[in-house]
Amino acid sequence: MPPKKKDEGPKSSYLGRPGNNVKMGIVGIPNVGKSTFFNCLTKLNIPAENFPFCTIEPNQATVPVPDKRFNWLVKKFGPKSEVQALLNVTDIAGLVKGASEGAGLGNAFLSHIMAIDGIFHMLRGFEGSEVTHVDGAVDPIRDMSTIQDELLLKDIKTLGDKIDADRRAVERGGANAKKLKADWDCLVKAKAYAEDPDGPREMRFGHWSEAEVEVLNTVQLLTSKPVCFLVNLTKKAYLTQKSKWLGPVGNSIKERGTGELIIPWSGRFEEELLDAEAGGSDAVDAFFLDNDGAESALPRIIKTGYQALGLVSFFTCGKDEVRQWTVRAGRSAPQAAGVIHTDFEKGFIMAETYAFKDIKKLGDEAAVRKAGKYRQEGKKYIVADGDIFFFKFNN
Repeated sequence: MPPKKKDEGPKSSYLGRPGNNVKMGIVGIPNVGKSTFFNCLTKLNIPAENFPFCTIEPNQATVPVPDKRFNWLVKKFGPKSEVQALLNVTDIAGLVKGASEGAGLGNAFLSHIMAIDGIFHMLRGFEGSEVTHVDGAVDPIRDMSTIQDELLLKDIKTLGDKIDADRRAVERGGANAKKLKADWDCLVKAKAYAEDPDGPREMRFGHWSEAEVEVLNTVQLLTSKPVCFLVNLTKKAYLTQKSKWLGPVGNSIKERGTGELIIPWSGRFEEELLDAEAGGSDAVDAFFLDNDGAESALPRIIKTGYQALGLVSFFTCGKDEVRQWTVRAGRSAPQAAGVIHTDFEKGFIMAETYAFKDIKKLGDEAAVRKAGKYRQEGKKYIVADGDIFFFKFNN
């Protein structure tokens, strides 16, 4: 097992695709509840049929990220417009054993995973003959290993192909010989790491320098993406939080020493809640009464996906608009300004800022200023989650 990583603070480089337009993908074997989850998450009517590969092309949607800070600011400023942060979610068709070699349309599905930045790994924790299992019997530990193995095998093949393709250029040398050799050595190191039998071997658990991260990002490895495990339970198991599968799944993750999060949820519970909401407030009250006040798991799942991607929120506030913006943790004030408009980053002068916690504690912006909590920050300032900004820039 790899040594536990120290808390190194916010990153400036991330494994995976560059930029702030990031998305989570729903991944798992067929018939575990991926499309049901997507339907509930987006309240869209995406087909969720009882046979493998119902979802061929990935369905995509954006869902609001629950944040009490945003709600507080809207109430405080009373703006004409309010815009909440959104999480992009993609529903990807089921993977099967052998996907890395093309089984079950695996190549197309793996390419869809390459185009996302984080994974909701859906596991089936419910029995039921009315929903078939592609491998004949319910076993989320086996299913989890199937997905992990296929993604890893694809990464090993990707790295091997790249190493072979670049070998001649490295041996030939030339003007960029030193960099070519360093990049090639990084790929060799990554392949050796992925093939280490002591595991876990996924790229996201390796200790990579910023230079190595840049090299690995050129090949877009599937196991570089952060993962959150979702266990789809029966309604009864969700209400009681008792399932024969939760313990084994938790122990399996614990044995890996990777600290990944497991969230139980129930597709049946969420569907019934949506039906109740369609019936109005009285129906919702009756639903919660009948189900001992149990709450939806979806807000927690959305927030967890947002955080897993290394995202933080900053706000712009006024009478015209309160808006919650998204940026990767570790980004500078000019980069945050660039999320609003590229001209803001190019012509950045400074940022006037204060923390959400200060305005909530002190009551209003005037009190924040009086308390000395209103600051001016320059180009090197690193955005903190909950910052409220007013950017100054040259046109």
